Amino acid sequence: MTGLCSLAVLLATISGGVSAAIGPVGELRIHNIDIAPDGFPRLATVANDGVTGPLIRGNKGDTFSIDVRNQLDVESLDLVTSIHWHGMFQRGTNYADGGAFVNQCPIIPDNSFTYRFKTDKQAGTYWYHSHFRAQYCDGLRGPLVVYDRDDPHARLYDVDNEDTIITLADWYHTISPEAPPNGLVSNSTLINGKGRYPGGPSAPLAVVHVNREKRYRLRLVSISCDPAFTFSIDGHQLTIIEVDGENTRPLVVDSLQIFAGQRYSVVLNANQPIDNYWIRAVPNKGNPGFIGLTNLAILRYRGAPLADPSDPTTDIPPSVLPLKETDLHPLVPNPVPGNDSGDADIKINLAVSAANGKFLVDGVAYESPDVPVLLQILSGVPPSELLPKGSIRLLEGKKSVEISIPAGAPGAPHPIHLHGHAFHVVRSAGSESYNLIDPVVRDVVSMGNGNDNVTIRFFTDNPGPWFLHCHIDWHLENGFAVVFAEDVPAVSSVVHPPEQWDELCLKYNDFIKPPA
Repeated sequence: MTGLCSLAVLLATISGGVSAAIGPVGELRIHNIDIAPDGFPRLATVANDGVTGPLIRGNKGDTFSIDVRNQLDVESLDLVTSIHWHGMFQRGTNYADGGAFVNQCPIIPDNSFTYRFKTDKQAGTYWYHSHFRAQYCDGLRGPLVVYDRDDPHARLYDVDNEDTIITLADWYHTISPEAPPNGLVSNSTLINGKGRYPGGPSAPLAVVHVNREKRYRLRLVSISCDPAFTFSIDGHQLTIIEVDGENTRPLVVDSLQIFAGQRYSVVLNANQPIDNYWIRAVPNKGNPGFIGLTNLAILRYRGAPLADPSDPTTDIPPSVLPLKETDLHPLVPNPVPGNDSGDADIKINLAVSAANGKFLVDGVAYESPDVPVLLQILSGVPPSELLPKGSIRLLEGKKSVEISIPAGAPGAPHPIHLHGHAFHVVRSAGSESYNLIDPVVRDVVSMGNGNDNVTIRFFTDNPGPWFLHCHIDWHLENGFAVVFAEDVPAVSSVVHPPEQWDELCLKYNDFIKPPA
């Protein structure tokens, strides 16, 4: 590893490692560099030079075309990669969803794959990250925003641009391939790619600039590998208007807990005295305090003092309006999927447990198959013989599905993400009641704790294999996942991978084949 004063580290430390925005057409160069976003130098796997990958942006109705080029060359880190576009439904483009060995074979070094997918009617706040092993914990992650020129919430804010995107990340001083089976505890919290760790140097903190009397749409993106963060800004309330790409009725809070993979758009009214205010992101694991100015960034009104001695002096107030998920509701009516009797056509209970150092779903730890599930389906493998055995759930097309997930597994609370869909959360963590009228719609939900039995519903209108997994990446790597094989008979008529996709497995198999 090169020293802290190398040019790459210096630039990453000064700038926070944020690359210029791209999209809807662009290139991601995946490579290894030395970075020190919290002042501790280490090797990382990044996109386009930054500890946080570049913002990828487009407008509602756009087609994204992102060429992912693998330039990885450090053997102590993972050398292959794949990219998941978190929250994008990928209707008809299941092959571009990015789940390694579910939707594709990984991209090998000195090769590329172009992910092309339509936004259709989707608009909101999303993100992208590696979906190979725990690679995104080494830095391969970034925000993705689909703007809506006809945003129904537009009257509520004045500013919405790349400067108002706030990413929240955990950061580790140990590379992911050296992590123990149960994962690592993060060393620091990075807000927009900058942070500090206990006992570490006074590395720069992120600054969000605002003008007094302006209203800002802040897009909060948890690109975390593990911890949930309790987010707040001293002296300010926040009005939630979007959750995981879905518009919601405005809801005023003074703090919110955001789990790995979740996103919120909140409106901040910069109506306080011109000053500097702490932005706080307190993890539920690791270091929960602020000694040494950890877990912090700065909200700076233009005209406030700029020098470090003028860092905020605000104290964290008690939260009197914390977010409760059951208070979130869709902006426009969005009927809960169900049959004529109001029940779901298909009901599945997923029992999550742990044994012998592995997470088990219905008694089985997920292990990636040698051949991607999508390739198996397109090759004519009978649905009952799809691999990995015990981890495939067949779902009939055009049906309402209800998934209940009782809490109780160690390491809770677990954030559960479903690819290919957003779902109605008909029973939230911390609640014993069911809402079949107007529950929040999202794509990551907390399983909760204790006697919680979180329950979601969705409709099977998107043929293909779709991952459902814990978004704590260490837990996914340790078996916490299943694959929903949705409407298998329809897949071959709907999903038509390009020739470049067909070549991924041929090249990957040659890459991993031991020499004769």
